[in-house]
Amino acid sequence: MHIGLIGGIGPAATDFYYRRLITSFTSRRVPLELTIVHADAPTLLQHLATNDRASQVAIYQRLTQRLVAAGADCVVITSIAGHFCIAEFEAVSPLPVVNMLAAVNRVVQARGLSRIGILGTRTVMASRFYGSVPQAEIIPPDDAELHLVHEAYVTMAASGIVTPAQRAVFDAAAQRLMTDAHTDAIMLGGTDLALVYREADAPFPLVDCAGIHVDAIVARATATSP
Repeated sequence: MHIGLIGGIGPAATDFYYRRLITSFTSRRVPLELTIVHADAPTLLQHLATNDRASQVAIYQRLTQRLVAAGADCVVITSIAGHFCIAEFEAVSPLPVVNMLAAVNRVVQARGLSRIGILGTRTVMASRFYGSVPQAEIIPPDDAELHLVHEAYVTMAASGIVTPAQRAVFDAAAQRLMTDAHTDAIMLGGTDLALVYREADAPFPLVDCAGIHVDAIVARATATSP
């Protein structure tokens, strides 16, 4: 299967998907067929802030047509914030969409998690991961800390690097969610949080949404590979 990625939102997330896909396919000794197109992160964040789903879907459609021309068999949005209009995009996409929200919901259910703290953009946190994990309570930071996390996240996502100050914001919010809200795990509700936490050495259990998404892509692609 030829995988089509809509990347650029943001650069670190795109790099995470690309590297993890390479590693996963190499370990399976399956050739990776991949095309990446670039979406603009500031434009996405503007549409997210105003809930302009139609404009963002139009961008996805245009980029997916490029993937169609390149021979892709599916399309992937490498951004959790970018999933705010995923239902509308799925309805009109020229290619099948590998939906992160559905993949994460399946994993949370399988793990039996009931209380999950979340970090990411304001919309993703406040919407509790778009309400897409109904069997668990998704708990965002309180209002003041939610603002700090959002600002640290969008700045990090735009630059593609995490500063010590930004890392401190994420660590403090996560620790409070684990101790004060008694959560079972922290959901990485932004794909660029791969810059900050890895499952292998995180100080608390993670729901690594980007990692789960890549695993779902690999499973789908290799199931149809010769």
